[in-house]
Amino acid sequence: MDKIRHRICVFCGSSFGSDPVFAEAARETGRLIASHGYDMVFGGGGVGLMGETARAARDGGAKVTGILPEFLRGLEPPLDSGEIVEIVPDMGVRKRRMLGMSDAFVILPGGIGTLDEFFEVIVEKQLGQLHKPIVILNLKNCYDPLIQLLNHTASLEFVRPDLEHLFRVALSPDQALAYITRVLDSKAASRD
Repeated sequence: MDKIRHRICVFCGSSFGSDPVFAEAARETGRLIASHGYDMVFGGGGVGLMGETARAARDGGAKVTGILPEFLRGLEPPLDSGEIVEIVPDMGVRKRRMLGMSDAFVILPGGIGTLDEFFEVIVEKQLGQLHKPIVILNLKNCYDPLIQLLNHTASLEFVRPDLEHLFRVALSPDQALAYITRVLDSKAASRD
C-alpha cells in the first residue's frame, strides 16, 4: 500500500522582503517539504517567497498545488511549469480551499495577506474546527511583535494562556518540518 503523501500549506509573502535570508529559508522550506515526501499547497503565485518555496518543492519532486484567485492572475502569475493551479473566485474561497486540502501549515515571513491566512488557521484551531499543526517560522525575529501581541491578549484573558496549543514557533525551516513530521507521524501511529 502506498504511503499517503501529506500536503503542507505554506503561507508567505509575494515579495522577497528586506533580507536575502528570507528567500533562502523559503527555498530550504520547499526543499525540505519535498525531501520529507510531502506535497505543497500555497497561494499560487510564482513571485516572491511564494515562488521560491514552490519552485524548490517542485524541483525536489513534490506535487505543488497553487490556489489563485482570478483577480490575482496578472499580479501574481503562477509558476511557469510543474504546478497545478486552481483558479477560484476570491480570497475567501482560496483560504477555505487551502485549509481543507492541507495537513499542516508553515508561516514564513510575509505581509498582511500572510497574517490574514495565519489568523484564519489559528481561529479555526482555537474554535476546535482545525486539528492540524501550525508553525510560524520566526526568521530574524520578524514575528516577535506578533507573538508578543498574542501573549498580551492572553494576559488580558482574551486568548487561552497556553498558546502553544494553537501554534509552534520555529527558528529554522528544519525545526519547522521536524515538528510537523513528529505531529503527522504521531497521528498516523494513533490510527494504526
